[in-house]
Amino acid sequence: MYKILDKEVLAPKISKFKVLAPNVAAKAQPGHFLIVRVDEQAERIPLTIADYDRQEGSVTIIVQEVGYSSEEICKLEVGDSFLDLVGPLGEHIETENYKKVVCVAGGLGAAPLYPKAKSLSEEGTEIISILGARTEELIILEDDFAELSQQLYISTDDGSKGHQGFVTDVLKDVLEENDDIDLVITIGPMIMMKFVSELTKEYGVNTMVSLNSLMVDGTGMCGGCRVTVGGETKFACVDGPAFDGHLVDFDEQLRRQQFYSDHEKLAHAHNIGGEGCRVKAD
Repeated sequence: MYKILDKEVLAPKISKFKVLAPNVAAKAQPGHFLIVRVDEQAERIPLTIADYDRQEGSVTIIVQEVGYSSEEICKLEVGDSFLDLVGPLGEHIETENYKKVVCVAGGLGAAPLYPKAKSLSEEGTEIISILGARTEELIILEDDFAELSQQLYISTDDGSKGHQGFVTDVLKDVLEENDDIDLVITIGPMIMMKFVSELTKEYGVNTMVSLNSLMVDGTGMCGGCRVTVGGETKFACVDGPAFDGHLVDFDEQLRRQQFYSDHEKLAHAHNIGGEGCRVKAD
């Protein structure tokens, strides 16, 4: 059992949990993720390690309520426990030898982006951060990024804070004003990462994305998280989740994201959660 040490509601339907997991915290690095399970009947959920404290033996995860299983996680409180917490999984990223990096987050993407930005900052890298969301109340970790960044921009769809429009609008201005950017790291909705990657390709700036592909076991056996990168099949769980954004087949990933939307709707309608699929074939 993995005890919840702290819980903070960051925004509507977005919660941050600090979980006691000494063995995972000892090995965690930027880019790693976990798979958690609330109880024996629950679905296995992959979540990025948003932060870690080796001395305390804790890892931090940030969860948004988007489906039945994530809603069940967000009902947990301090003192409750996860039955399973497996990790660290995936390939970590190297953060050395970068002088200037732009970090672009969309919504919940700020959570997996934060440990990368933090590690880059610790290496002395100049950080320019762009945080975007639909509206001001959905911007998360603004203060955390402000501490790490030499420049911080906010973009909201409705104009409630910062630039009104898309993060790509702000990014284009940043790219125009800076010809010495070594890397752009972008994490968020698949469509956002696609357009960020297309923009940076025009400017010849290397770009890293992190893919939240469909995932079951997290060890490369199920094949559910496969992604085409540079014309080759990769697995987000063992080869990623970070990839070269200029090589990812985003259109394929966007199609794959829709595969189980109907099942998720049924889970909500019938409250079946982890009890198993009750959908009958025609």
